[in-house]
Amino acid sequence: MGSKDKNPRKRKETEKVNMIESDPEKTLDNNKSMIENCALEEAQNDDNEIINNEADNKNDLEISINYVNTGNLWSRKGMNIDEIFSFSIACEIINENDDPEPKTVNECQNRHDWKNWKDAINTELNSLKNRKVFGPIVDIPEGVKPVGYKWVFVRKRNEKNEIVRYKARLVAQGFSQRPGIDYEVTYSPVMDAITFRYLIGLSVFNKLDMYLMDVVTAYLYGSLDSNIYMKIPEGFKMPENSKPRETYAIKLQRSLYGLKQSGRMWYNRLSEYLFKEGYVNNPICPCVFIRKTISGFVIIAVYVDDLNIIGTNKEIKEARDYLKKEFEMKDLGKTKFCLGLQIEYTKNGILVHQSNYTERVLKRFNMDKANPLSTPMMGRTLNVEKDPFRPKEENETDLGSEVPYLSAIGALMYLANCTRPDIAFAVNLLARFSSCPTKRHWKGIKHIFRYLRGTSDFGLFYSNNTKPVLLGYADAGYLSDPHNAKSQTGYVFTYGDTAISWRSQKQTLVATSSNHAEVIALHEASKECRWLRSVTQHIQGTSGLPTDKNPTILYEDNAACVTQMKEGYVKSDRTKHIPPKFFSFTQELERNKEVDIQYIRSSENVADLLTKALSTSVFKKHVRSIGIRHLRDL
Repeated sequence: MGSKDKNPRKRKETEKVNMIESDPEKTLDNNKSMIENCALEEAQNDDNEIINNEADNKNDLEISINYVNTGNLWSRKGMNIDEIFSFSIACEIINENDDPEPKTVNECQNRHDWKNWKDAINTELNSLKNRKVFGPIVDIPEGVKPVGYKWVFVRKRNEKNEIVRYKARLVAQGFSQRPGIDYEVTYSPVMDAITFRYLIGLSVFNKLDMYLMDVVTAYLYGSLDSNIYMKIPEGFKMPENSKPRETYAIKLQRSLYGLKQSGRMWYNRLSEYLFKEGYVNNPICPCVFIRKTISGFVIIAVYVDDLNIIGTNKEIKEARDYLKKEFEMKDLGKTKFCLGLQIEYTKNGILVHQSNYTERVLKRFNMDKANPLSTPMMGRTLNVEKDPFRPKEENETDLGSEVPYLSAIGALMYLANCTRPDIAFAVNLLARFSSCPTKRHWKGIKHIFRYLRGTSDFGLFYSNNTKPVLLGYADAGYLSDPHNAKSQTGYVFTYGDTAISWRSQKQTLVATSSNHAEVIALHEASKECRWLRSVTQHIQGTSGLPTDKNPTILYEDNAACVTQMKEGYVKSDRTKHIPPKFFSFTQELERNKEVDIQYIRSSENVADLLTKALSTSVFKKHVRSIGIRHLRDL
């Protein structure tokens, strides 16, 4: 997902001068000494991060998701509401509890579970030593600014929110690295949610097993592509008769958590090792590694240090053994919780849901005891002046800073992107007012929460009783934003009658007719269709599975739009102003037999779910049509 740190930071550091010890050859003291010295250092220095979010207009401010612990405020107009933001909000909610994580070693020592934290710190120090991360202590080269370091403490939880492991990390403060000097390229691919949902469906239809493995201290396996120096942590022995401590640094021999290039170095290291065994990947989905054997195949889907292994029992066992030869691995058994998704296995298929996360969101915003509703949004009127989702008016006031509107949008966006396409349109609509929300918009947020209250166990059910065929549905909501004359694009692709990819987004162009809006929506759906076909055909072909070369059916409920795409662009008074590119791309796919655009009645088009507010009966019909089911009904 990229960096989760979206705010500029200033750190206040005091210089440390410690007693000089002997033995220039040994770099690590014993673990006990290091822990004690780290705690002493943290007690003497103020390591708190200072985030400056002051805004000229106080009405622009809002309390952050972790305001109680940090006191930080957000600027509503300056905040970028995107997937990175929603992921950071989700992480805060998932990790939030009455007993927050300690920030320093000193805090760990004063806790009742200090023994667990001490074991975690010792485990981390042993890993650093065994991986030979640290090199010699040297004088700081001229022109080099050593990076700092920090301890990070996390309690890992399972799908039931139970603590299963204490984890401590000594991380480098990579924010001080200089581009072009300390690093060149930082991009590291990770598996996206769409590919993961497709792989789940693939495993169901082909009766494959899916196991999860975790690489212990994965980043420490990567080699650095440049010389990196770090400030010397407490507990390291200094050269005899040395100069002041601040004139020395320790050279890193391997990548360390926190460095900007660490993710890329780990991905390169893992890729090279898998390629040696005959695994192949593709630039379209670089984190899916496939190995075909005489008896079957195995797929390794990589998300940083989490490896989902899909295949038959024999191939999975071979893959697990091969990985254990090179890396220290934790075998977590069948995949039950990955990327924030809960996975339930039934005799008829697999349900992917986020019921625990949904319950935590409702509790976080004090809506866990609210009365449930049957739809995620109230009906809209054609009268623009009475539309509950109209922008702020002059006689209305913004929500106070105490109302966590941004946090609510981020939490809901994460849910809508992962397993809940049924709330995607409502969340997208309300996210438009993040810079100046009013009570009307907050009422819309609470409406979604009340809908979630009654559907917290909703999930995507991949059934083994359906045909594994990729189908697409596209639709446009003409003038869904009448205040700016903008329409809404919506599409959804199903695999085996269950959604794997969907989108609800306001169009950036002003459509002059419903046909114009539908052409734009179909263009966007066609682009997604082409990518999905590339991914699915690569995975199926490389695995030795039958590859569906037939055109992907893409349903559209505008008859004129279907005719235009099938018969070619017709220049007329009603279409001559539409840029030809919106026709050409889709028509090319049609000619090449990649897509087959077919007409469907509006009442049967499930993409309506993503473009407009629907009546309860129609809404429930479409929700069921894209594979959403209650966990309790399975």
